[in-house]
Amino acid sequence: MDTDWDEAAATFDEEPDHGLLDPAVRAAWDERLGSWLPERPGQLLDLGCGTGSLSLLAAARGHRVTAVDLSPRMVERARAKLAGTGARVLTGDASRPPVEGGAFDVVLARHVVWALPDHEAALRHWWSLLRPGGRLVLVEGVWGATGIPAECLTGALARLNAVTRCERLTGDAQLWGREVDDERYAVIATASGA
Repeated sequence: MDTDWDEAAATFDEEPDHGLLDPAVRAAWDERLGSWLPERPGQLLDLGCGTGSLSLLAAARGHRVTAVDLSPRMVERARAKLAGTGARVLTGDASRPPVEGGAFDVVLARHVVWALPDHEAALRHWWSLLRPGGRLVLVEGVWGATGIPAECLTGALARLNAVTRCERLTGDAQLWGREVDDERYAVIATASGA
């Protein structure tokens, strides 16, 4: 059990880009997700889902969501937020989620890769969770001395023979609820030939 994330659960949604409580911030994330996710709804795995805000947006787009978080308190809040959507919310380690391989059209993770002890092993495992033609959607950044640079993440994905597209997100204040000047980006990865 990760007590730090458990303790953060009570106030996690107060950050504009976590809770998506501001309609403008929620709309900005919904628009971005719409450009990153397949048009045709499918099976989506949200790793390190927190309180389930992105899972909720994906479910509203028709995706069948499985959400995973290590923190039981985050999972509890995500279950409440996702009630009535048909989403499954599981407690588990994002690096090795308690799901079957080859079952997902999308694996989504926002601000998770940087916190993993072995991000390359996690990416290899996540890649194995995708169906043929599936995609990884990873939102990451560098905040001071914390985070993972885009080049590091795209390099790790290249070793998986992934075709990647990197989208810079720093300049989009709507996503964050304020201006930010640190490195924030999304990487969308698919198998070469997909």
